Amino acid sequence: NEGNEYFKEKDYGRAVAAYSEGLRRRCGDTELDAVLLTNRAAAHFHLGNYRSALNDAIQAKKLKPTHLKAIIRGALCHIELKNFLEAIAWCEEGLQIDPEDKKLVELRAKADKLKGKELGGTFLGTQTDFSTRYQGRAVMGTALSIKERNIKLVLEPSDEEEEVSDGLAEISLDGFHSDSATGAKVHLDADGNLNWPVLFLYPEHEQTDFTVAFHENSRFIDHLMVMFAELPPWDLEKKYLPNNLELYFEDEEREEMYEVNPEHTLLQVLQHERYFVKAGTPTVLVFAKRSPFSKKYFSGKKVHRL
Repeated sequence: NEGNEYFKEKDYGRAVAAYSEGLRRRCGDTELDAVLLTNRAAAHFHLGNYRSALNDAIQAKKLKPTHLKAIIRGALCHIELKNFLEAIAWCEEGLQIDPEDKKLVELRAKADKLKGKELGGTFLGTQTDFSTRYQGRAVMGTALSIKERNIKLVLEPSDEEEEVSDGLAEISLDGFHSDSATGAKVHLDADGNLNWPVLFLYPEHEQTDFTVAFHENSRFIDHLMVMFAELPPWDLEKKYLPNNLELYFEDEEREEMYEVNPEHTLLQVLQHERYFVKAGTPTVLVFAKRSPFSKKYFSGKKVHRL
């Protein structure tokens, strides 16, 4: 009930935390656990955490194979993740239970329409210029909103322009990439707020997280609470806890690191005088506090602490 109240208030981060607490109680009621998982999937979905939402939908469907809400949520996640064949399969499964379900019929048609359309390259590797990416009235509104907020964009150069690169335009992520970033773009919502695709890097474990729609007025700590509501499988030492994390961004031109206050919103970070958004995707590095790895990583680098 607490999770549902947060959900109605569109406080999806706290909704996820509440549903997670309900699941931790292990009540033994399969029906209730399926509902909790499906509701948490919905909250994750609204936060842009499509992979986490899909995992919850999968678990809910295992507990209750006929739970249409879980099937619909899973299909929606597959569409957002560009897994159109999987989305169709989920829709077909749901339509076998209820052939007349309007939402499943619509999703089935949408997935079928999108199937086979390939997006060229991963988002991080896309070489495109600002004017072609942001076409149309809505897109121009997005571009204007970015400019009004004094957010600095850096675009990847084409091969012909590479020799005149100022050094900022090249992405240097030490081998990191995120296939799930394909096609994600910053966009304006109905309230005129920017929602960004954001990439989280975990250098110690060479892992990434990708949030498709990080609301500019959301705080980093709220996303961390959601992302680490459960320990990731690669965190064997159990040290990646929301309150035990340090966030940084890198100023590649000066080869300096800046610590990010988790209580700050995405907009506050993007408006920092030394933050440059590369290839349309803000990037943040995440470390466990006082870890030997981070000490070694930062050695020899100038670090601006909070």
